[in-house]
Parts: sequence; structure tokens; C-alpha cells
Amino acid sequence: MAGNRTFQGPKGTRDFYPSRMAIRRHIEQAWHSASVDSGFEEIEGPMFEHLDLYTVKSGPEIVSQLFSFRREGGDDDYAMRPEFTPTLARMAAAKGKSLPIPTKWYAIPAHFRAERPQRGRLREHNQWNVDLIGTTGPAADIEVMSTALLALERLGLTSEDVKLRVSHRETVARVLSALGVPEDRLVDAFQLLDRRDKTDEETFRAKAAELGLDSEGVARFDAAARTTASLSEPVSAIADRIGIPVEAFESLALLREGLVDAGLSEWCVIDIGIVRGLAYYTGMVFEVFDTRGAERAVAGGGRYDRLIELFGGPSLPACGFGMGDVVLELVLAEKGLLGADDGASFLPRPDVFAVSTCEEGDAAMQSLLVALRRGGLHARRSYKTTRNVGKLLADAGRCGAHSAIILDQGIGERQVILKDLEGGEQEVLDVDGLVDRIRTLVSGRGGE
Repeated sequence: MAGNRTFQGPKGTRDFYPSRMAIRRHIEQAWHSASVDSGFEEIEGPMFEHLDLYTVKSGPEIVSQLFSFRREGGDDDYAMRPEFTPTLARMAAAKGKSLPIPTKWYAIPAHFRAERPQRGRLREHNQWNVDLIGTTGPAADIEVMSTALLALERLGLTSEDVKLRVSHRETVARVLSALGVPEDRLVDAFQLLDRRDKTDEETFRAKAAELGLDSEGVARFDAAARTTASLSEPVSAIADRIGIPVEAFESLALLREGLVDAGLSEWCVIDIGIVRGLAYYTGMVFEVFDTRGAERAVAGGGRYDRLIELFGGPSLPACGFGMGDVVLELVLAEKGLLGADDGASFLPRPDVFAVSTCEEGDAAMQSLLVALRRGGLHARRSYKTTRNVGKLLADAGRCGAHSAIILDQGIGERQVILKDLEGGEQEVLDVDGLVDRIRTLVSGRGGE
């Protein structure tokens, strides 16, 4: 027996009380609406998969980062999903050639990682995943990126708050080769670039020298790794700054042109150092950061044209991204976009709140609530035993109700007092016309 033992939630997880849950639903609603309005359809997969599904993509070293298990008496190893992309690739591969082209899917599942919790990274989090399968070219890449930005904009963020840093792995590979990085060291160079923001300059240059570059090459590599540009700057100017032939920037130039044409210039910057460490990316890559640089990436993704084939499916191009709720919530809170009430303002407001001042009202309360709810209204009641109307209506005010019904013995049979809690007016109404009157009142006030 537990006795008087006090239990706490597992380290790196969260409890969602109503106001926190309201914040989560607020974020997820922006994700859902941006996905649907951009033509993506929702999917879901199991919370755990065969362990091999993750080692195929990431190698055996991933096992130490996962919550893995073997069913008692069984012989298969499983793992709680750390990301959704392998599940997506498995599902797409299972459809094979019957998969519609293009396929546009999104999901908002929970993810689990057995890592040390730290700011912006927990052992359990929820993540928005968006993927476009079957289409090549910058147009598909831009559609994926614009969907991510659409959700951020709907959450109240602006281009002054966050920036999408975009690059192209083909362009970066050509830049690195032009800088003198040997072909057989390109993977190492990509891994070094991916650690750019986590490595001090001295160490970064020392690692660059290990790639076989002379002192001039190291300096140029370091400069290229830290090269950024607004979309108003042509790629020819970027090439001149690095001292690389402009032909190396062909793929990035097409991406830049498409982003400008899409009206996303203010949101995006070119960043040659963005490569995304995951080896399966094959083209466009991007990450979204808050402009203060105080947090981890809000989102990240890119093009992965060979991943579905890796999982036994047909050769299909694809691109997508993931956006977790942990960092995003930190950014929204810092910008004051979650209110000063710990999420209480995101809780649903009742259309009507019912109180009773008499025994007859108590007897009629439940049938009235059922009728209101069947009429499509969000209706709550007070459970206090007091007959003090002021105290009863205080409950209605605390939950933000738009209106209140008072069941009082001083009015006629099958009649109630309807009080507009925002305007202060009240009227006596027959019960039969109550639903329509409340609906009109609430809609006139802009109620939800």
C-alpha cells in the first residue's frame, strides 16, 4: 500500500491542469487550422513501434535515447516513438503505388525521449508534423515552410519575433567543395556545421582544420558557416562575400526566388550554416528560431527524397517539418501571447450559467441544463447551497460566463430571469424561447 507516500510526475513530463490544457489546445488549434487550410489531412500512428524502425534510420546509437521495452514472454523489441517521421515513412511505404500523388499529411502526436530533461527539451512532448509526399521542386518546399509560418502567425507571432533560417544541402555541399573540403570529408563537415552554434570559435576552427583545410581555408570555412543574408540580397552577392562561384548557389537561388514570390521575405533569412544534422535530408533544410536567440529551434525540417524507399516503399520525394510545443510555448509566453493569467483566458467561456434561489428552482435545474445543452449551448451551474444571488453570480463571473439564468420563486411557472453579465440588463423569459434568446445575446456580444 502507498500509505502517506507523496507521488510526483516522472521527471521531464508535464501535468496539464485546465488552464495549461487550454494553452495546449490553443496551440494545437493553430496547428490544425494551418494544416487544414493548407490542404493537409490528419493521420495518426501507434505510440510505440518496433525498435528496428528507429535503428534503420538513425543507427543503433539511437537506442540509448529511447524508452524501449520487450513484452514479457515475447521476442520483439519495441520503443516509444521519439519522432513521427519513421512512422510516416512506414505508413507511406505500406500504401506503395496506391499512395495518391501528392500526399499531404499532418499529425500532432506525443513523442518520448529518454534523455536528460533541460529547458526546451523534455522526455515527453507534443509535436506538429507536416509532410508533403510525391512532389519535387521549390514549390513543394515553400508550401511546407509557409504552413509552418501560417500557424506561428495565427498564434500572434510576427516576423520581428521569429525567423525561418533556410538553406539547401546541395548548395552547402558545393560551397564546401569549393572551399577545399575533400569529398570523403563532406559528412564530417556537415556535422561540424550542425554544431556551429554550440561550439566556440576556437574549437570550431580547430575542427575545421582537421578536415584537411589550410589556415586560409579554415578562415573561409568559418566565414561561410556564419554567413546569413536577407532575401532581398541576391545570391550572387552572397557568393561574392564567400568567394565562391555563383553557380554553386543554383538550388538556393530557386528557393530564394520562390520565397520572395510567396511574400515571405520578411519571415525568412538565408543561413549557409543550417544543414540539419540528420543524414536523410537531401535538399532544402530550415529551422525556425526566436529572434532573441534565447531558445532552441521552434521548428525544423527539410527535404528527404530517399527516406520512404529506405523503409521498403517506392522511390518518392518528400519534404516536411516538426514543431514541438515546449519551445513554442516558451516563446509565446515571453512575447506575452499567453496572457498574464497562466492560460485562464483560453478556457472556454460558458454561454450561460444557471443559479437557483429556491427549492422549486433546484428541482427544475437539471432538466433545464439538459435542454440548454441539447440546444447547443455551453451551460454550467452553481453547486453552492447559498440562496445569496450575489455569491451565486460570482461563480458565473469567475468562469467568464456571458449570461446567467436565475431560477427564482418570485416569477411565473416555466419562467426564468435571464441576465446579461456583460451589459448588466436582465429580463424575464419563458423557458421555451430561452435557447434562441441566449444564442442571440451571446452572438451579439461576440461570444464563442
